Amino acid sequence: MICNNVSLNNEGHLTFAGMDTVLLAQKYGTPLYLMDENKIREHIRSYKEAMLKYFPKGSAPEFASKAFSAKCIYEIANDEGIDIDTVSSGEFYTALKAGFPMERCFFHGNNKTDADIRFAIENGVGCFVIDNEDEMVALNQIAGEMGVVQKALLRVSPGIDPHTHQKIVTGSVDSKFGVAIETGQALELTQKILECENVKLLGFHCHIGSQIFESEPFVTAGDMMFGFLAEVEKSLGFTSEMLNLGGGFGVKYTEDDPEIDYEEKICEIAEVLNKQCEKHGIAIPKIKMEPGRSLVADAGMTLYTVGSVKEITGYKNYVSVDGGMPDNPRFALYESKYTVEIANKMNEEKNFVADVAGRCCESGDIVAENINMPKPQRGDILAVLTTGAYNYSMASNYNRIPKPPVVMIKDKADRIVVKRETVEDICRLDV
Repeated sequence: MICNNVSLNNEGHLTFAGMDTVLLAQKYGTPLYLMDENKIREHIRSYKEAMLKYFPKGSAPEFASKAFSAKCIYEIANDEGIDIDTVSSGEFYTALKAGFPMERCFFHGNNKTDADIRFAIENGVGCFVIDNEDEMVALNQIAGEMGVVQKALLRVSPGIDPHTHQKIVTGSVDSKFGVAIETGQALELTQKILECENVKLLGFHCHIGSQIFESEPFVTAGDMMFGFLAEVEKSLGFTSEMLNLGGGFGVKYTEDDPEIDYEEKICEIAEVLNKQCEKHGIAIPKIKMEPGRSLVADAGMTLYTVGSVKEITGYKNYVSVDGGMPDNPRFALYESKYTVEIANKMNEEKNFVADVAGRCCESGDIVAENINMPKPQRGDILAVLTTGAYNYSMASNYNRIPKPPVVMIKDKADRIVVKRETVEDICRLDV
């Protein structure tokens, strides 16, 4: 199995976090999101310990909310003592409702509205990540009106190609995110922020993309960033106290993906950053990182019930399930690959090849392609592994299909942390 929290039991059923997935499907119905709390906590502690070990005092991870946002995850993050990164008022409000200390919240995004800015300041946000000059002007003005000097980082683009899917590259010069170093605009905007009366610049942020397995892109980004920090210090007399390197470490979705030792990668990055500081003659600032996918992806699994099995003679086969594109749009967006199992037939031979199709009236509603599996039949339970990131958080009501519930498992005890939507919920806002 690709994850150490996945196995099979004596009944030949797939287990997740030590629990029988077939029984969980019977108890809660399908589609069903499962989350493994122990696995999430394990990943958080791994990041925390590695960053404390290899980076300066005060360095720490922030959970990137966009990967999975629900009250339960902010309660876990608070309990584990890590910061969070939010990118909308919705994520911010969810954390607020969960009782998360908002002074440990970073507010991100490339187009924060005036309402977003005001709402975050009113509720004690710790730090804004400024994306562009228009936002800087708005933040300075609104903070002044509210009598606040707001802490901030500036997001810059280091111009790095991380060798990942083009739609999840975020650090190129022509990205919609941040301000480019290469064009000189990052230095110019830094000077303007330093002249703001109501914004206190703490340092800088960069993020080069997601699902990256090599250390090299992060090392290259670090090289670019420390060169920029040295230029800022020399030209503007500003010493950065914080550098956020973003997230982006890859996750093993299939057997073809490599295994990543996150501590080992953090150690490699730290060694290079220390050398770069010596090279440029500057002190290494506190380092922040924003893991999202790598904290929650393999802590998740989605269960479906098989509806129909369609064999098109001479062409291909389809196994249709009771979910799909609304609860997992990642294949439609990125052609993302997954590991798929028939949860109640784990001991049977995988002698049937099929695409897993969703239930939407949409030809692009595919969950996975060319999957080897035991031949399924109506009523079987189909499991898609490693769905803890960007599944629930990207879910929609396309075709007016209600969203599945989220069940959290800890120490072989299960509990609902997000209720299943109903058709009445979908009509609730209709007038």
